[in-house]
Amino acid sequence: MIAEVIINRTAKKLNRTFDYNIPKDLEELIVVGSKVLVPFGKSEKLTQAFVVGLKEETTIIQNIKDIKSLEENLTNNQINLARWMAKRYFCSVSDCIKLMLTPGTNSKNNKVKDKTINTIVLKKDIEEIELDITTNKIKSPKQKKVINFVKNNEGATAQEIEMFTNCSRVIITTLIKNGYLRIVEKKIERDPLFTKDIEKIKKEESTKNLKLNEEQQIAYEKISKTIEQNKYKSFLLYGITGSRKNRNIFTINTKSN
Repeated sequence: MIAEVIINRTAKKLNRTFDYNIPKDLEELIVVGSKVLVPFGKSEKLTQAFVVGLKEETTIIQNIKDIKSLEENLTNNQINLARWMAKRYFCSVSDCIKLMLTPGTNSKNNKVKDKTINTIVLKKDIEEIELDITTNKIKSPKQKKVINFVKNNEGATAQEIEMFTNCSRVIITTLIKNGYLRIVEKKIERDPLFTKDIEKIKKEESTKNLKLNEEQQIAYEKISKTIEQNKYKSFLLYGITGSRKNRNIFTINTKSN
């Protein structure tokens, strides 16, 4: 199978499709709307691309390159919408496709990355540590306090240990140096939508409880009538800056198409 892809770059000359071979192990996974990584040009780095078509053969004479990996899938409707937007608003298909992606993931080099933090855990068995405490190998009350906290809270950061035990970083460093504690890297998955109140956004976007004023009602009725008659007409909406005129026009045009 051959995939027609749009390269995720803004150059006008790249606003067209390129043919790539779909490897056997990806044939069941890649569909129209797939976000993939492909070799492109002379660069050794892989480039992000979007699959916008599938076919059984290509007209290109020279050997075509393979798709290297699959990253994400969009729906066929999203790809069709991106094509329509590109034609309607005179921009590249790639730019329109990127609007469909989850925030923070629309670039191979700028995707949301997992955060790594250093945590503190016991290095020796607790029985061995307690024996050293009993035999006074560990004499410092603060060291004992830190060990006891880590025993009950493995995976805490050094900052948390300092805060809850009221001990300095030197105590922690000494215990690490003496082989009682060790540092472990922990990966935290980051959600680009974590700070977004989705329900609040949905509520704000809902128009069910909104009442149109007289001028808005007149404009709405005129546009609705045209849509119902399946006619294509242009309307000029006048409004102050920030009144979301472009958004309203886009919504109307989407429904009419």
